[in-house]
Amino acid sequence: MKTLTTITMVSLLSCSVLLLADDDESKGPGVVPVNNPLYAEECSACHFAYQPGLMPARSWQKIMANLEDHFGENAELEAEEHKALTDYLVKNAADFSKHKRSVKIMRSLSRDKTPVRITEIPYIVRKHDELSAKMVKDNPLSYCDKCHTSADTGSYSERYINIPGYGSWDDDD
Repeated sequence: MKTLTTITMVSLLSCSVLLLADDDESKGPGVVPVNNPLYAEECSACHFAYQPGLMPARSWQKIMANLEDHFGENAELEAEEHKALTDYLVKNAADFSKHKRSVKIMRSLSRDKTPVRITEIPYIVRKHDELSAKMVKDNPLSYCDKCHTSADTGSYSERYINIPGYGSWDDDD
């Protein structure tokens, strides 16, 4: 019985440490930063160049298969660029990453879901559940870099959040 209690306590402490370390990115970013110049150039021309590790490969494939209607815009590419970008996104997708946020994103998704928006990913929705509708109104969740000041480095730590019109996330003032 004493052994079972010890094991239970160790398990609880381990879980607590993992939960507290959720935003600790001292050992590296939560997702691999964008490291493909073509992707950075093409995609950031219109929006934040989301790291491939923020979505599963199936999502990137679905998005890339429909660039003629990319959220209401025509984002078609030449065949060679299309293939190169699709390969980059799929190869570096959350399914194939060991980075902590990518792993958590994959754990939050059921196998039958193929989100095409970052805001459809349960892990990301949960991480933003404390935001009021008023805070999000002029700061849509799909523009990660508006609030996450280190998003381009792959860091989404709460230490680097500054909500436009509201200030630092950690400010209690």
